[in-house]
Amino acid sequence: MPVEGGGSSGSASAARHPKQKRKAHSLSIRRTNSTEDRPLGILRGDMLEGQDSKLPLAVRNNLLDLFGQIEREFENLYIENLELRREIDSLNERLTGDGQAIEGGDPTKGVLKAKASHSTSQLSQKLKTTYKASTSKIVSSFKATTGSRALCQLLKEYVGHRDGIWDLSVTRTQPVVLGTASADHSALLWSIETGKCLLRYAGHAGSVNSIKFHPTEQMALTASGDQTAHIWRYMVQLPAPQPPPDVSAPCDEDQDSSDREEGEVDGDGPTEVPTVRVATATVKSHQGVVIAADWLVGGRQVVTASWDRAANLYEVETSELVHTLTGHDQELTHCCTHPTQRLVVTSSRDTTFRLWDFRDPSIHSVNVFQGHTDTVTSAVFTVGDNVVSGSDDRTVKVWDLKNMRSPIATIRTDSAVNRISVSANQRIIALPHDNRQVRLFDMSGVRLARLPRSNRMGHRRMVCCTAWNEENQACNLFTCGFDRQAIGWNINIPALLQEK
Repeated sequence: MPVEGGGSSGSASAARHPKQKRKAHSLSIRRTNSTEDRPLGILRGDMLEGQDSKLPLAVRNNLLDLFGQIEREFENLYIENLELRREIDSLNERLTGDGQAIEGGDPTKGVLKAKASHSTSQLSQKLKTTYKASTSKIVSSFKATTGSRALCQLLKEYVGHRDGIWDLSVTRTQPVVLGTASADHSALLWSIETGKCLLRYAGHAGSVNSIKFHPTEQMALTASGDQTAHIWRYMVQLPAPQPPPDVSAPCDEDQDSSDREEGEVDGDGPTEVPTVRVATATVKSHQGVVIAADWLVGGRQVVTASWDRAANLYEVETSELVHTLTGHDQELTHCCTHPTQRLVVTSSRDTTFRLWDFRDPSIHSVNVFQGHTDTVTSAVFTVGDNVVSGSDDRTVKVWDLKNMRSPIATIRTDSAVNRISVSANQRIIALPHDNRQVRLFDMSGVRLARLPRSNRMGHRRMVCCTAWNEENQACNLFTCGFDRQAIGWNINIPALLQEK
């Protein structure tokens, strides 16, 4: 998590609650077939010889490559399965021997049985994980070749921050620009088309943890580790657009580069950029890090969420504190407002998120959602009557505001989920993960795609946040991470939905 006054990458990283690093487990099995050393073209010729098919040769060769990959995956899985079974049999034999040795009521018998049960459980879980990982890899191989109609094209990389980027947002007024909030104590505004930094806000004395734009005016709201939230005005002029980059890849590309896992983007940041150093208004009544802030509908009030376990509601014009929202048992992690109604949702490390209703001025009701088993990292509204919550328990849940007893959909993933976002038009959920992946799901929990990540594109460290932009019939998704960069993607939504 962002820290109060965190200025360096090391300090900002240390402040985030520790999470285990998970690396993909892979096996390298040497094939002993006599055809191993034969050229691939000869193998294909042998298999195709004498077959009558109207498929083009290139297509047939591609199919053979795919089936070869599937064969290798299943071979690896079969060999590891045999090894696990031998481990289980060996453990069972040891347990049987121990049980005979302690006949006669030895008081340690219960302890041995408990250890044996725990070990067996671990082996069983490892076996399940192996099956799941191998199956997922095979499915990903199919999607990588059949996704030509469902491209996730890299739009632009936005490089200039000196520390990790916690949050990003897109303006809701013209000109449309991208805003990023970083642990380097600054917020930057970017040209989406060219990737050029247009303006820097340097008014905070701590890590900038979130950024949100006013619904109708050229104003930004930033929350910081210096225990304040700032409202500041900006004026930018967009540069001339450049030709789009010729970099594209099908969704679900699964190439990786382990030697760059901890790599960071080079660069000392943009130079000679106009800088704003003084806020138009400052709200400061929290006793801890302000982790997030957002505008209420209409833009006349803002809400802030803090590590002091409270959320505050302020008047923008006077910076006056209107309400203090208490009830969470631990630090808050995020807050979000409804796009058309006076509703606020706050999430917390106490495994819950709360819905605050300000539609009736005389009654401020609150509802508590209890569906996660670990920190709720974010909860966001959709255009309709839904809330989507993400958690460190590796799940995302979709809730109906009219029936809040249980989620209407649950998405289970293999890594902790950070600040999620939902596209307004198609209602597609973008999940940023600790394991550097970004996945797309629909509201019913069906997985649509995984953004490409390889040696030449994608994040190299934890992905912190996602944000959508659906202006001018284009659908762009923006992601940011602790590798100091933000990335823009062009998402072919119709093709994704057709693939589903």
